[in-house]
Amino acid sequence: MEHIPLSLRWLDPEKDRDLPLPAYHSELAAGMDVAAAVVESISLEPGQRVMVPSGFAVAVPPGFELQVRPRSGLAIKHGVTVVNSPGTIDADYRGEVKIGLINLSSEAFTINRGDRVAQLILAPVCQARVIVVDELDETKRQDGGFGHTGI
Repeated sequence: MEHIPLSLRWLDPEKDRDLPLPAYHSELAAGMDVAAAVVESISLEPGQRVMVPSGFAVAVPPGFELQVRPRSGLAIKHGVTVVNSPGTIDADYRGEVKIGLINLSSEAFTINRGDRVAQLILAPVCQARVIVVDELDETKRQDGGFGHTGI
């Protein structure tokens, strides 16, 4: 498996030296868990959205994006997920990586410093070249929309 270099810079190394780097937690994991760099615990109330700081910025290589995705355990067990899933960190962004979370459950959820709140996936990107045409090629599906094939 190829390992693509991803440059990471701690924004306040003294303050955040207790936090782990984003890390894969199994040999074939696709996502790196990212920890919450909150100073004080956050109580995420039902329906509430919050931006959780990571304490770092990254330089994503050209031709890639860093996707921010939910951690399945948080989503299934606690109803806490990434609000704009998947979020995208573009190759030219150099600001702090922040995780937009929403609580979809009926109970408050506490986010503590160092909690693994999302996963980051480095993924290749292709850019489209838009071409305006008079007709699109025909397919079997054509304009069949959501649910057109049944359950």
